[in-house]
Amino acid sequence: MGISVSLFTKIMINAYMFYAEPQGTNYRTEISKVLQSVLAIFILFKITYVVFFTVLALVSTAAVVYTIACIYITKDISVKNVMKVVLKVWKRLIITFLLKFIFLFSYTIAGIVIFILGVVLFASKEILLTIFVIVFVVVYLCAFVYIALIWYLADVVSVLEDSYGMKALNKSQILMKGKMKMISCVCLVLGLCFIGVEQLLKVLVVSRDDQQLWIRICIGILCLILLSISLLFGLVAQTIVYFVCKSYHHENIDKSLLADHLGGYQWEYVPLKSKDVQLETYEP
Repeated sequence: MGISVSLFTKIMINAYMFYAEPQGTNYRTEISKVLQSVLAIFILFKITYVVFFTVLALVSTAAVVYTIACIYITKDISVKNVMKVVLKVWKRLIITFLLKFIFLFSYTIAGIVIFILGVVLFASKEILLTIFVIVFVVVYLCAFVYIALIWYLADVVSVLEDSYGMKALNKSQILMKGKMKMISCVCLVLGLCFIGVEQLLKVLVVSRDDQQLWIRICIGILCLILLSISLLFGLVAQTIVYFVCKSYHHENIDKSLLADHLGGYQWEYVPLKSKDVQLETYEP
């Protein structure tokens, strides 16, 4: 985050100097070269960051979900087996991730278009414009939170069941029914922990130029450790929430069948059918 902010600041400063300098001067040409260089570095850094973070997130998700599932069925765990699982399920997770990204992008574009149309329509009526903006923000945020909660379990479903992509999202929506408050609280607590560590890093490291370098490095390492712990804890909680939701809907997982399913990852992966994973719904 600090590197990104620093590069963006340099871009804004050079852009201001570029437009403030008269045309045709050598200094304007030099600023243009520096601006293009910094902008290229910024774009390359952003692309590298997004790709690295996405790959790391997918690998971590597959590894943690598999590990927690093995603990649940008291199955032996090894680094070798975990890596085999990652290699088997990464395509399923990528499909689910890409679908989520496309849906989020489409949702954001639709929201921007609706907001612009509403502002243009009610521009001459201040009261109606204010009401529209308030209603739009509330509805947009509520819908965004609901979508985020649906996504919360989709990755776990992609690993432990035969569903991925849209099927995983639909399955996640079914599982979260009746447990919306619990999932919301878990996401809220995890989000606050993540934001807290990020703000701690910003206040004590990024914004403290007067601090000694070795102190900033030590604090940065500590924040990195805390951030890693919070992310891993979030993945563990995500898997546990999946099991809780399955139990709530009386879709208890047969441990012996799940053990066969997880064991299949070590050899040839054969997707486990939903009827194999789930026990029949209990009759009251």
